[in-house]
Amino acid sequence: MLSPSPRNNAPMSKLTTALTPEDEPFARRHRHWRRRWLEVADEAAELEQGGGEAALEKQRKKGKLTARERIAALIDGDSPWLEVGLFAGWGQYEEWGGAPGAGVVVGCGRVSGRDVIIVANDASVKAGAWFPATCKKVLRAQEIALENRLSIIYLVDSAGVFLPLQDEVFPDRDHFGRAFFNNARLSAEGVFQMAAVMGSCVAGGAYLPIMSDESHIVEGTGSIFLAGPHLVKAAIGEQIDAEELGGAEVQADVSGIIDHRHPDDLSCLAKIRSQFAQLAPEPPLSVARRDSSPPASAEDELYGLLPIERSRPYDVRELLARLLDGGEFDEFKETYGQSLVCGTGWIDGWAVGIVANQRDVVVRRTGTGEKDQELQIGGVLYSDSADKAARFVELCNQKGVPLLFIQDVTGFMVGSRAERGGIIKDGAKLVNVVSNSVVPKITLFVGNSFGAGNYALCGKAYGARLSWAWPSAAIGVMGAEQASQTLLSIQLKNRGDELSDAERSELESQVTDSYARALDVRYAASRLWVDGIVDPAKTREVLSMSLQVCARAPIAPFRTGVLQT
Repeated sequence: MLSPSPRNNAPMSKLTTALTPEDEPFARRHRHWRRRWLEVADEAAELEQGGGEAALEKQRKKGKLTARERIAALIDGDSPWLEVGLFAGWGQYEEWGGAPGAGVVVGCGRVSGRDVIIVANDASVKAGAWFPATCKKVLRAQEIALENRLSIIYLVDSAGVFLPLQDEVFPDRDHFGRAFFNNARLSAEGVFQMAAVMGSCVAGGAYLPIMSDESHIVEGTGSIFLAGPHLVKAAIGEQIDAEELGGAEVQADVSGIIDHRHPDDLSCLAKIRSQFAQLAPEPPLSVARRDSSPPASAEDELYGLLPIERSRPYDVRELLARLLDGGEFDEFKETYGQSLVCGTGWIDGWAVGIVANQRDVVVRRTGTGEKDQELQIGGVLYSDSADKAARFVELCNQKGVPLLFIQDVTGFMVGSRAERGGIIKDGAKLVNVVSNSVVPKITLFVGNSFGAGNYALCGKAYGARLSWAWPSAAIGVMGAEQASQTLLSIQLKNRGDELSDAERSELESQVTDSYARALDVRYAASRLWVDGIVDPAKTREVLSMSLQVCARAPIAPFRTGVLQT
């Protein structure tokens, strides 16, 4: 088992590795997960093409840049690009020809030296129409901007709501209209919003740029109006084209609703860059920062860490040795609650507190320090580990240290002994402090994320500022095998001996297949349960950018409600 090396009076312990990359088991795992990532990367590259090369070329022939070309021209030349929601809508809209990326590109980059959120409609996908996943993705961008106090830039080029799905886009709390509600809140909170109308901007969507703090429009391609020419003719009989109805000259010179007009996309984007250079300086960092240093072991080795079989154990400290600067790690309560590893370190110079599932099998200890006969199962949360993590999360909030949750959890321990030991009480305490945590929280899903373990370790519902998943991740109530066995047991109880062996086998197979599809990490990314799927070898880079995104938002005082003890 991997363990910290002796301190030798050093300020932090250093993790050392017990893995040998030359060994066949390591090499086999490395090949497997590297191949899996390349499959996901190939699909990601296809999604980045939006509606396809023909549709992109059609945009260019209209004198427009594509969504990604606009972003490239807008952000600083040396800026990293942290994309959010590339797989949004994956597999959901096939009967309408699909909606790659949900027809909108969202991410974080630097504009004139400042971190900003960018939302760019992709008109190569159904003319940039809003699908249900588009709503969810744009609202997620606004949520990131508000939580982290990041300016937001909207590059608008959309035909409006995708009408066949209007009932899933229009009237509800988190549908289309919520974007304008968020416009108002962001502006009131002093989060600067800039919008550029670079194509169609129609119907309710017209409110988004006009409710932003400052607006631009491109001549000849940009148009904005509450009702397009076809609806105007149907409603009042007036025949008019888009340019005359709401083009750049009308809306900048006549109505005055647009602040700036430009001859083309590039001049518009250049003006936005110059205006962002004039913004007041960013607030100081609210979290600790120091010079970066490389990890103790090569990040590429992360491919060889996770077992191919999900039930097999591994030591999460091996993962930390490849993420933390210099492998330095101050572990918290190392010999207590060992199914979770907690401690502090640095990632690319950013201070961070780690809460990570330990998938190694460890031995429980008695109060006298002697080994008990009971083994803890890796990936399961016990009362003592939940208690430890709750205390650690409280401590990080008191110290102002951001939290990184690394999930490979099968859930909380079950059974009579766990129930009599108060497992629900200890789990509730952890859920309480994670819910009320005020420091930046980032979640990384590397393996299983099942049941209440997903909640306790900052799943989607618990306010992670950003969350990422490896291709090996699986999110669900339980694993496919457990689900099939549970449902089969219920059927057998309800129907007695009526199920034949063939029926039993068919039912088990159907449930297993259904759960396996839902546990595919792309299924989670499609629904924005995670912000993106990341290359394991690029995890440190993604986490560093995520911490940077969160680093300037003020940290409120920490408090919790009633905690059972």
